[in-house]
Amino acid sequence: MTGFRFTVRSTDGAARLGEFETPHGVVQTPAFMPVGTQGAVKALRHRDVEETGAEIILANTYHLLLRPGDELIARRGGLHRFIGWARPILTDSGGYQVFSLAQRRVITEEGADFQSHLDGSRYLLTPERATDIQARLGSDIAMVLDECLALPATRDEVASSMTRSVRWAARCRQRYESLQSGSVDGVGVTTRGQAQFGIIQGGVFQDLRNESADATSAIGFEGYAIGGLSVGEPIEEMHAVTEATARRLPPDRPRYLMGAGTPQDLVEGVARGIDMFDCVLPTRNARNGQLFTSEGRLNIGNARYAEDDGPLDPQCGCYTCRHHSRAYLRHLFMAGEMSAGALNTLHNLSFYLDTMRRIRDAIAFRTFDSFRQGFLRSASRLSLDS
Repeated sequence: MTGFRFTVRSTDGAARLGEFETPHGVVQTPAFMPVGTQGAVKALRHRDVEETGAEIILANTYHLLLRPGDELIARRGGLHRFIGWARPILTDSGGYQVFSLAQRRVITEEGADFQSHLDGSRYLLTPERATDIQARLGSDIAMVLDECLALPATRDEVASSMTRSVRWAARCRQRYESLQSGSVDGVGVTTRGQAQFGIIQGGVFQDLRNESADATSAIGFEGYAIGGLSVGEPIEEMHAVTEATARRLPPDRPRYLMGAGTPQDLVEGVARGIDMFDCVLPTRNARNGQLFTSEGRLNIGNARYAEDDGPLDPQCGCYTCRHHSRAYLRHLFMAGEMSAGALNTLHNLSFYLDTMRRIRDAIAFRTFDSFRQGFLRSASRLSLDS
C-alpha cells in the first residue's frame, strides 16, 4: 500500500494544476525539485531551501550508495532522518551516473557492472538492487533503473536500449511489490509508503517513445518520467517528443520531465502537460556567478556591477535581493568567498520556485497561455550578459 496520491485540480489547455500526497507532506504541481545530490543542495542549509518555497528535493542514489552507503543510512533511520529534511524526497535510480562512467562500466541484461569513481571498487547495479537501495533510503518517490544511452546513437541502438529499459522496469516493479510486505533476501526494509515511477525512453524517435510509454504504463506505476531528453537534441525536437509522449501517459498519474530545466523549459514543459521538473542549472550556474533575474540572466562577475548599488533583482523578495547589492555580490564572487555561492544559489532557486508559483497561479486563473506568451517574450533577455 503506497502513501502516494496524485490529484489534478484544474487544467488550462494541456497545463495541469494539481498536487501529490506523500508520507512526508503534500507537493503542489507543477513543481520544481532542487537537486540535493549527496543529501544536500550545494551551498545551502535545508532551512534556506525551505525558504525558497521548495516542497521536495531530489537525491542521487549513485552517490549515496558509494558514500556513506545505503545500509548506513538505513541504520540511521532513513534518508529523511539522516539529513534532517522533513519534506518529501525523490531519489533517482543511479542509472544516469553509472552510464556516464563510460570506460568504467559494462552493461548486460543483468544490470550495470561499474567501478566507483572514488576508489575504483566494483559494484553491480541491477534493477532489483536499485529498488532495494531506494527502499533502504526510504525516499517518497523511487525511480526505476533504466539504460541511459550515450548519444549520438542509431535507431537500432535506441530501440535496443529502450526495450531493455522496459524489461528492467518490470523487474523493478516486481521487486518493489515483493518488498511491500517487508524484508526480502535480507533487505530488511519495505517499500510500503513509497511510490515508484517508471521512465520512458526512445530518444527522438516517437514510435519508440510510444512503444516505451505503452509498455511501461502497462506495468503500472504511481507516476511516469520522460528520460533521455535535454541531452543536446534541438529544442524543437525536445518539445515535440515531450508533448506527444505526455499525451500517451495515463492522465491520472504525474508526469516528470527529467533534467530539463531552463526557465523556458519549465514553462514550455507545463504547456505540454508536465507536472514535475529537476535540473542542476540554477544551483550550478549560481556557483559560477550566472544569475537569473526578471530583467535577464546576468554574470555577476561582470565589471559593470562593481559599483552597482541596486538589488540583484528588484522584483525578487529573497534574502539575497533584500539585503545585498550587486556590487557586494560581485565582490564576494570575485574574492572567492563561500558566501557568494550560498547567496547566489539562494537567489536562483528562489527565482525558479517563484516561477513555478506564478505558473500555478496562471493555471488556476486560466490565464496560462497569456502568461506563457509574456514569459517567452521576455525570455530573449534571459541570455547571459556580456
